[in-house]
Amino acid sequence: MKNDRIYTGEPPILEVKNLSKQYKGFLLDKVSFTLPKGYIMGYVGPNGAGKSTTLGLITQTRRAESGEVLLDGAGYEEDPVLYKEKIGYVSSVSYFPSMMKVKDVATILGRFYPTFSKEKFYHLIREWNLPEKKKFSTFSTGMMVKLMFAAVMARETRLLILDEATNGLDVLFREEILNLLQNYIEDGEHSVLFATHIIDDLERIADYIVMVEDGRVLLQDAKETLTESFILVKGEDSLLDDENIAKYLLGVKRSAYGFTALIQSDNAVRLPAGTVMEKPTISQIMSYLMKGHDSLDID
Repeated sequence: MKNDRIYTGEPPILEVKNLSKQYKGFLLDKVSFTLPKGYIMGYVGPNGAGKSTTLGLITQTRRAESGEVLLDGAGYEEDPVLYKEKIGYVSSVSYFPSMMKVKDVATILGRFYPTFSKEKFYHLIREWNLPEKKKFSTFSTGMMVKLMFAAVMARETRLLILDEATNGLDVLFREEILNLLQNYIEDGEHSVLFATHIIDDLERIADYIVMVEDGRVLLQDAKETLTESFILVKGEDSLLDDENIAKYLLGVKRSAYGFTALIQSDNAVRLPAGTVMEKPTISQIMSYLMKGHDSLDID
């Protein structure tokens, strides 16, 4: 069931403030966004936009050059152990050594995380039919993702960070994971930051969308607000000859049948009668607003 709580101004679970990181040929430049309690945020952008860098800075596997990240109002330096205890991280790339087995994960997590429940962990392992006696080197990508989900869902986390976590999953299990995420936030005390290229997943479950490009935040808002802020326009090329109209069209794409573009909803009254207009999807908004990206390739 879709989370329909109204944000009332409670302290957010996650605050990212002017986060910057310089690499050779790339700058993550003053990225800021806020994730309230009880919501799912989609973090999207083309390959190389800075999504993985941002997630690394939030999880403290990378260090920012400026800016700050607050989790429940506190920074990492205030209590590093508690900070990491509150975060559950799942990636499409396994962070467990290939020579380990399920029992090794249970032993290690039990030592490092006080809230880890071996009972919950093994319940999920068996529910998802993961082999307990085989080394992870024999696991498929989908099996490893299931293992990582079992590991984080067996702990008392506050924030789930998913980095392409539904990659390699079959349709049925992806559906199960989306339901699991909805259950996770249902009490209004947990949130999810979900970076993915499977935009259909975000269309279904995300409450907020943050779009990044070239290391900067391009657009951010509630998902419904974004899709209501733009209109997808379809028309004949002759319409583009009218400068009073063309200057309001965003990301124009031409074809043998005419053109398609976005226009801000407030400017739609400038279009002539008979112009075909449709409500865009998040995927279409990304495609038309981001420079030179006709298809989505999310890192």
